[in-house]
Amino acid sequence: MEIEVRNKEKESLKIEIKKEGHTLVNLIRKELWEDKTVQAAGYEMKHALVDTPILFVESKDPKKSLKEAAQRLQKKNAEVKQKFEKSLK
Repeated sequence: MEIEVRNKEKESLKIEIKKEGHTLVNLIRKELWEDKTVQAAGYEMKHALVDTPILFVESKDPKKSLKEAAQRLQKKNAEVKQKFEKSLK
């Protein structure tokens, strides 16, 4: 995965997430929606098989919102992993 900032302003951020598809970007978008400081979050992907998604975030501090969403997803992922490991013993 490679991340490239496409557009950065005070209250908006657009990033390109190379070598990823709908699954990861949709997960990030959904997590961003859980943040009450986020006014908008979504992504654009021209073609599912050949294009790279561009994620956008609008908030008072979009960089902070994105970092916090990533941290929450890491925590949720660790919990899922732990539950799988426990149930598959």
